[in-house]
Order: sequence, then C-alpha cells, then structure tokens
Amino acid sequence: MSLENLAEKIASAAKSEADEVIKAANEQASEIINSAKSEASVMENNSTEKVNKEVSQLAVEVVASAKQANQKRVLIAKRDELDSTWKSVQELVGSGKLSGRKTLLESIVKDADNSENKGMILRPVAIDRGVLSKSGSSFKLGNDIEGLGGFILESKDGTISLDYRFDSRLDSCWNDNIKNVSEILFK
Repeated sequence: MSLENLAEKIASAAKSEADEVIKAANEQASEIINSAKSEASVMENNSTEKVNKEVSQLAVEVVASAKQANQKRVLIAKRDELDSTWKSVQELVGSGKLSGRKTLLESIVKDADNSENKGMILRPVAIDRGVLSKSGSSFKLGNDIEGLGGFILESKDGTISLDYRFDSRLDSCWNDNIKNVSEILFK
C-alpha cells in the first residue's frame, strides 16, 4: 500500500468517525433541545396557570373590596340622612313653631299635677315658661332648664326629679320608631 492510499484510508476513517461523532452530537443536541423545549413548555404552563389563579383571586378580592366599600358608603350616607332627619325633628320640636305645643304642654302638666307630685317645683324649659306659668297647676315655678321644651318636676330638697321634657319623650319616640323612619327614608 502506498502512503497515499494509507493517508486516504486514514482520512476516510477519520471522516467516517467524525460523521458519526457529528451525527451523535446532533442527536444529543436535538434531545437536549427537545427536553429543554418540553421543560420550558411545562414551566410556561405552570407559570400561566399560577398567574391565572392569582389574577382570578385578585379579581375576587378587588370585587369584594369594592362591594364592601360601596356598602360602607351607603351605610354612611344612610346614617348621615338619619342624623339630618333627627336634627330637623329636634329643631322643629325645640322651636316655637311646633303645632299644638300649648295644648301638649297643658296636657302634660295636667297629667303631672296629681297628689303624688304635690309640693314639687316645676322647672320649665325657657321657651315654655309663659305657657306653663299660665297653666293653672299647683306647682311653684323654679329656674329654667335646658331642653327642647316641657319641664322637670323636682322635689324641694332636689332628691327626686321627674322628667317631662320633650327631649326625653322625643328620644324614646325616635328609638321606638327608628326602624319605621329608616323604611320611609330608604325605600
């Protein structure tokens, strides 16, 4: 064999071996690429699924928070309206414009003027002093008191006090009827 043939045979064997190494490397590279693509796809799906769950949860939380905020605003608005109505009622009762005020005062004094309350001092709310002084009751008039109207009966020694002021009656009436007032205002 000649040197040239031997060189050709070695070159051919080397080329064949190189082709096999390249083929194996390409197959291994293809497997690595496919495995990486598969792993990336799994990771992408997991990440997408996780993000979708988080987005859904966040949407639920945002909606719930918005509903709660709206409910709070509605309750505050209702409370403000009830407070405004209460203030309007107090202003009307505490003013001289209350229709039937004189008749109401005379009726309350008549109910209070009994044998159990004899000798007590009638302490009027200033706005009603004139009507109460002319009521013809057996009570002695005392100093004015604060209130929307009416009076307090007080024993001479100050140990017993009976409240006939409009304030206490109005408070009681308001508390007894707050549900009805709310229904009327917020239908």
